[in-house]
Amino acid sequence: MERNAHKRNSFRRRGAETPPVRISGDNNCVDNSPESAILENVDNFVDLLSAVDDKSSGIAEVPDFLVSFTRIMEGKIDRYNQSGGSNERFMDFVVRILKLTDALSHFPDNPTITSALNQTTVALQRAMAVLEEEFRSLMEDSRHDCENASECKDYAAYSPKVVEKMKEIASAMISAGYESECSQVYYIVRRNAIKNQLTNMELDVASNMDDVAKMQWEQQEIEMSRWLNAVKHCSEIIFPAERKLGESVFAASPEVKRSLLINLFRLVVIQLLDFVEATTMAKRSAEKLFKFLDMYEALHNLIQAVGGEFSGEELINEVIDAGERIGECAACIFTDLENSIKSDVARSPVPGGAVHPLTRYVMNYLKYACEYKASMEKIFGGRSELTDTHARAAVNLSSHDVEKESESPHNFETMEQTTPFSIQVVTVMDLLDGNLDKKSKLYRDPSLQNVFLMNNGRYVLQKVKGSNEIREVMGDTWCRRRSAVVRQYHKNYQRETWNRVLPWLNHDGLMVNGKINKPLLKERFKLFTTTFDEIHRTQSAWVVSDLQLQSELRISISSVLVPAYRSFVGRFRHYFESNKQLDKYIKYQPEDIEALIEDLFEGNMASMGRRK
Repeated sequence: MERNAHKRNSFRRRGAETPPVRISGDNNCVDNSPESAILENVDNFVDLLSAVDDKSSGIAEVPDFLVSFTRIMEGKIDRYNQSGGSNERFMDFVVRILKLTDALSHFPDNPTITSALNQTTVALQRAMAVLEEEFRSLMEDSRHDCENASECKDYAAYSPKVVEKMKEIASAMISAGYESECSQVYYIVRRNAIKNQLTNMELDVASNMDDVAKMQWEQQEIEMSRWLNAVKHCSEIIFPAERKLGESVFAASPEVKRSLLINLFRLVVIQLLDFVEATTMAKRSAEKLFKFLDMYEALHNLIQAVGGEFSGEELINEVIDAGERIGECAACIFTDLENSIKSDVARSPVPGGAVHPLTRYVMNYLKYACEYKASMEKIFGGRSELTDTHARAAVNLSSHDVEKESESPHNFETMEQTTPFSIQVVTVMDLLDGNLDKKSKLYRDPSLQNVFLMNNGRYVLQKVKGSNEIREVMGDTWCRRRSAVVRQYHKNYQRETWNRVLPWLNHDGLMVNGKINKPLLKERFKLFTTTFDEIHRTQSAWVVSDLQLQSELRISISSVLVPAYRSFVGRFRHYFESNKQLDKYIKYQPEDIEALIEDLFEGNMASMGRRK
């Protein structure tokens, strides 16, 4: 009786006592009437009760057909149980007994009201128990949760007929005051469905925070990938499907729907956020940056998937906070790149002046980081202290630094637009340039220093040009300035190398009073051959892996050296009296020089000798 009283009080409103109202009914024509007549009588009686303005007067009696009505209702409940929910007009009777119980509950207690309410309340409770089981059965037996990716479109796929039936039951239970029972059934079934879905898809995420934090990177990377797949599946499949189902079943009760979805989503989201917390506690390393950025973007998508109707809810705020933490980790890892460049101190040069491994590493790192440009801008946009630090550093430059900065392709004047992230990228570029400049000093040969700087500068330029993402950050002006710097290295190399050869092809001093100075001529041919052989032997071992740059170098050398040599040989070869002398002093024909230039920068280490 306690539950009866509780449910009854949910309907009751009391007023001042007035004389009872007598409501008549045709008691002699009900027992043998068809069900529709009984339902009509109930409707009329409910209308009469609702029309009473002063409920405090009570009612003197209730029509006899109410006994028959509750008896038929009890029978329908039994048959509904036996038929597995297919009894005709059962819901019509549920609606009537709900309305009748509600109408009676507005009158004050008296023996007549109490007796009628006891009958209807007992029948209503039994009906609700039956509907609760039917609701559970529909949700459990009619669901088709997918077990592989090809079936995911069918997750939480109930037929329209079943959804309509669940909606009808939910509406009746909530109207009868059984919101808690209805919500509990719905929550448990959908909670289990979500859990089974993630398990079947092998998307269970490690939940022990200490274990995740202590994992080796290889295992942690696997767990991060599983987490990313789980978030993607929840964002694109599970949450939209759960929202659609909730909105359909609880269309008449939006607050119930909202509460259920929040609780269901929270169950999943909290587990996902625990994993985020664990990963942020783990040791940071450079290789984790891109997984962290993937997680940052996944959390952003998760916020969209959870839904705008939860805006301001604690759940949304927790996801936002987790995104900020993972973003902060990503920012710290990226800025650690600066320290890595500063601490990369080499004691021996890269053979042949080739592209340094540090250059390859940094540029590939920047290329992939710039593919996350939008996210990196958001992350660094929230870390204004970094931007302020770099701005203060710029203000404190010495006059020498300012002059040097004006020659750099990286200074901020070359940037089409300066953003917090672009400042970070430029800072890394400048540090790399400074590091490479120090490494170039490890070569004793100034020509090789310039080849090293040219190789690395060209590699940086080609990486930027070949990636739309990083080119958007650096801009076309930067690319033009960088090209000018590489060309200057080229000019420096040519001056340092071939200015040692060209003087031996000078005509000055060879003719004295109209006669050839043969000893000097022989000396110049000999010095040219010796110097050229030394350069060829040495620089054939040098490396220029960029084929276009390699070709440009060879063409520029040939365009200067071959015409000068051809002119010198053509002018003076006839002064040698015999072929023996020609072969002794003119070792190479102009065509030979041209062919030998094509051997340069092939990286033939066997010919390198001791020269660095």
